Amino acid sequence: MATTTTHLTFSPVFPRLSPSRHRHSHSHSHSLTLQPQRKATSKAFGSDKLGDFGARDPFPAEVESGFGEKVLGNVDTEHKILIPNVSAISLAAQHCSPLSPLHTPMSIDDAHKLLRKVVGWRLLDEEGGLKLQCLWKLRDFKCGVELVNRIYKATEATGHFPNLHLEQPNQVRAELWTSYIGGLSMNDFIVAAKIDEIKTSDLVPRKRVWA
Repeated sequence: MATTTTHLTFSPVFPRLSPSRHRHSHSHSHSLTLQPQRKATSKAFGSDKLGDFGARDPFPAEVESGFGEKVLGNVDTEHKILIPNVSAISLAAQHCSPLSPLHTPMSIDDAHKLLRKVVGWRLLDEEGGLKLQCLWKLRDFKCGVELVNRIYKATEATGHFPNLHLEQPNQVRAELWTSYIGGLSMNDFIVAAKIDEIKTSDLVPRKRVWA
């Protein structure tokens, strides 16, 4: 779901320093006078009647003309704060929902769209349905065990757990899918996004820096 978020940026207006010279009968001295600086405002299309550029209330003549019925939009410019819908909330902030075994698995097109919102995961198209898979190369076996523990803690509250495999001495493989519907659901992507937020910088091999 596409929601427009407005960010307000406030820039401090600093006073302008201008030298002011005072003359006295016997000596000269210099002082600095603080003068408040006027903040410039942008005019829409160079017309003073429009005032500051941005949202404004319609003029009486515009309301009488019924312009709101002829153009897209609404003559009522009242700003309302709406609760964002689910698509505007990050996947990691969402909660898993219980699903019926009759729930339809996610299509591959929808899965590809959601794949852009998770990092390091790829789609597997197997006979049992679509799956998500992610691999981590760690420093050693101990780091692999630590990552498995962190993944469990991050997903414990969801009730939707990935299949975790500690392979070789230093590789962890995670797979996500909703087995009882035979494919992927939104729950799988929510859990993948939560796993993405796990700190792993202290577990991966250190990069060599050549002088």
